Amino acid sequence: MRACVDIGGTKVSVSLNAGGGDRALLATRIEPTARSGTPDVLARQVVRMVDEACVQLAVAPQSVQSAGVCAPGPFVMAQGAIALASPNLCGALVAASGGDVPNDWHTIPLEAPLRHRFKQLRIENDAVAALEAERRWGALQGLEHCAYVTWSTGVGGGLCVGGRVLRGKHGNAGHVGHIFVSDEAHARCGCGNVGDLEALVGGHAVARRLGVSMSEVMNAAQAGDAPACQEVEAMCRVMGRALYDLIALLDLQRIALGGSVFFHHQALLLPRLIAQVRGRLAPVTDGCELVAAGLGARVGDYGALALLD
Repeated sequence: MRACVDIGGTKVSVSLNAGGGDRALLATRIEPTARSGTPDVLARQVVRMVDEACVQLAVAPQSVQSAGVCAPGPFVMAQGAIALASPNLCGALVAASGGDVPNDWHTIPLEAPLRHRFKQLRIENDAVAALEAERRWGALQGLEHCAYVTWSTGVGGGLCVGGRVLRGKHGNAGHVGHIFVSDEAHARCGCGNVGDLEALVGGHAVARRLGVSMSEVMNAAQAGDAPACQEVEAMCRVMGRALYDLIALLDLQRIALGGSVFFHHQALLLPRLIAQVRGRLAPVTDGCELVAAGLGARVGDYGALALLD
């Protein structure tokens, strides 16, 4: 058995997998992401959830020694080990921007404490892991020039050009959520940037800016509420232009879209995003599709699995 761990800004999902080419995800457990206490609470939560999944399957916890972990970045290196510096999890990073994360963490140790539990461990940015899963089993199979973009609590991406996944110096390549798209003072991201993509369309940022949840905005737009429709059109205009930028920069064949915001409202969002790309600089955009992630809501779980094979 191996552990598949998907850490998000809102929830942690843990599953077990038997290996040997079997794709079944067993004893899946989901909990809200730990965001208070000491910074190592998240790693301790992961270990506990893995051990509880083992008990559920009558597997000795110490027999599970391999883990694939996908987590939200940015990543930083702390004494040679990966730590998280995610604005959606680290309270010290969002204090100046009015964030409501209930801790004073600057970083979250992840690799170091998990290596005490697992002999084999691979940690990747969640969007990079999802990209690998979509290339193996989902909507990006057989493509050498492609991307996965998540629209959720935050916004992130995994990029592949020439069949090679781009990672960067600390594994942070693809952080499309933190590219600048506006200079509006109200558009403040949890990371401290003013006017980046996540500040305008990320789930937490929208809730801070509008005082209502992203789901409430989307549901109101689907019901025909005019102000909500205007908000959704504005978000899709900004998000669509960011997707166009990726296509223009990387000459992509296809972008698979996932994340809770997109997944739950894709019928509303996908046509609007396609409209923002279609017809712009046709020699670049022709032949590039925007599609829903083939693995749907479980793309994160399968992303963790993809790290193990």
